[in-house]
Amino acid sequence: MSPNSVTWAKQGDEQAVRALWQRYFHRLVHLARRKLADAPRRVADEEDVALSAFAAFCRAAQQGRFPQLSGRDDLWRLLITMTAQKAIDQKRHFGRPIRGGGRVRGESVLVPGDSSCAGQGLAGLIGDAPTPEFAALVGEEYTRLLAQLNDDLRPVALAKMEDYTNQEIAAKLGCSVSTVERSLRLIRKIWRTESKG
Repeated sequence: MSPNSVTWAKQGDEQAVRALWQRYFHRLVHLARRKLADAPRRVADEEDVALSAFAAFCRAAQQGRFPQLSGRDDLWRLLITMTAQKAIDQKRHFGRPIRGGGRVRGESVLVPGDSSCAGQGLAGLIGDAPTPEFAALVGEEYTRLLAQLNDDLRPVALAKMEDYTNQEIAAKLGCSVSTVERSLRLIRKIWRTESKG
């Protein structure tokens, strides 16, 4: 880092700010981790504190709020102070009763005690396959919607649900693409009218 990085950062020079970021960010994260100690980190953590402190420093420096800031030692003391204050603010903010008083629980409370879903969170509870009830509902809806279509429209709807293009449907059914498009508009209209009724 150049000795003038602090001065250049105060002037908004991107390379100077990047140099300061690379030099100090990980140190700020480490400091924030210590300051947060056992504070809950469900919504925000030590990286958020360090990011907030560094961003606040950059904004204030560009606004000329640190005229006496001249070197690395002054900068480091300032960043320590700002990071510590941001950590205190975060602990207060998330410790307020309106935000759960520090007792915000994560998705781990939903995982069974036998740890069969450990590390999976909500994804492990939801799973990839539909439930039998959901599959039955989808099957019933599928049958009901198709029953509303006549013998000319039903093959078009089935082919579209199988992800055929309009051109492929036309070739498969031996008709023109414009006929397929008209059929699809009519199918949508029938299903829309039915869902409103």
